[in-house]
Amino acid sequence: MNAPVMTSMPRALPAGHRQRLLSTAREVAFPAGARLFEEGDLADRFWIVRTGTVDLDMKVPGRPAAVIGSLGHNELVGWSWLFGPHVWHLGAEAATPVRAYEFDAPTVRALCEADPWFGRSVAQWVGGALAGRLHATRTRLVGR
Repeated sequence: MNAPVMTSMPRALPAGHRQRLLSTAREVAFPAGARLFEEGDLADRFWIVRTGTVDLDMKVPGRPAAVIGSLGHNELVGWSWLFGPHVWHLGAEAATPVRAYEFDAPTVRALCEADPWFGRSVAQWVGGALAGRLHATRTRLVGR
């Protein structure tokens, strides 16, 4: 597989670590409306979007799920797979047709445990993506 340039993964992962992670990926596709995961379910995989848009949503009692963000090209979908208890904190749905790289979380966690430098790189990448989303959410909330 040709390794894509990952702008959400980039400089947080050294080239060798990026290649190692991408070597575990498989290409998948989701039609618009497909659920990638549900809040509260086991977080056993994650994705990097190649094309399309994925909406993140939260359950709201008595109402439809509220969309709280959207992810697109080269963005990481899912972080709960890295942190115990490995349960999704949100839900995700393909807003448009999506093509993505899918990663098996237990496999990646095992690689992280076997190689602490690789694990540190992956944790920094995921943490950076999460920090960026928190900052964007804060900016949206302050702007309202």
